[in-house]
Amino acid sequence: MTFNDFKENISGLNSGGKMKNTGKRIAAAVLIVVAIMVIAGSFYTIQEEEQAVVCTFGVPKAVTQSGLHFKIPIIQTVSKVNTTIQGFAIGYSSDSELNYNGAEGADNSMMITSDYNFIHVDFYAEYRVTDPVKALYASEDPQIILANIAQNCIRTTIGSYGVDAVLTTGKNEIQSNIKNMILEKLDSIDIGIQLVNITIQDAEPPTAEVITAFKSVETAKQGKETALNNANKYRNEQIPGAEAEADKIIQDAEADKQARINEAEGQVARFNSMYDEYVKYPAVTKERMFYETMEDVLPGMKIIIEGADGNTIEQVMPLDKFN
Repeated sequence: MTFNDFKENISGLNSGGKMKNTGKRIAAAVLIVVAIMVIAGSFYTIQEEEQAVVCTFGVPKAVTQSGLHFKIPIIQTVSKVNTTIQGFAIGYSSDSELNYNGAEGADNSMMITSDYNFIHVDFYAEYRVTDPVKALYASEDPQIILANIAQNCIRTTIGSYGVDAVLTTGKNEIQSNIKNMILEKLDSIDIGIQLVNITIQDAEPPTAEVITAFKSVETAKQGKETALNNANKYRNEQIPGAEAEADKIIQDAEADKQARINEAEGQVARFNSMYDEYVKYPAVTKERMFYETMEDVLPGMKIIIEGADGNTIEQVMPLDKFN
């Protein structure tokens, strides 16, 4: 072997060693990246307004506590569910949302009442997730199911009321009946969501003439309520004064009654006293009573005795000279 051959062999060994080192470095980098990805995928965070469902080999389990949680990569998958109150429109659509069936609200809001009148009624339903596992796996889309149930209950309930009740006085009762009906049906199918509230946003007849007529009726009813409230207010203001006046009249009458009773009792006592004196000295008492009576009846009268010739003989009165 020549020196050049030996030199070439040494150079080949060095090149092979460098290639092996480079491969090891690449493999180490790949392993580090994979480890980081595995570690990063082993943790997940649940917010306050969320709940999670962890599925292990096809078996779901709810995780309700918020914060940082661990999961086994590849084996376990995590799905998050919003548990805040959410809502959707029934019978109309806003600028940014459509109904679940994708139709415009004007068609969905048209309903018929028990007295065979057509009417537009718009509702807004609010719901929240109560069981995240059932909300994800019990049905394909629980919100669509709730929307369909709500529309069915709304049409059934509206169909049992007259148009006047739907437009004016029966809204609260209608809302309550629809809510109870929806809750019963949701309990029976148990899809993991619960109705929070459903309200009538608007109700109006389909034609402008009928709308005007019903608005006039509503205005008249409001005027009636206002008049009744004002009358009740006036009555409540006047009743205390009238009761106080009545109490005053009764108290004055009682006082007058007592005064007359006292006066009568005093007169009775005085008469009894005079009668006792009369029994003892009838003639003297009778004469005294005569003079006292004459003084009361004729306080300024004078008696003059005249002679036969018309000349004054003696002035006898006033009677106080005899006392």
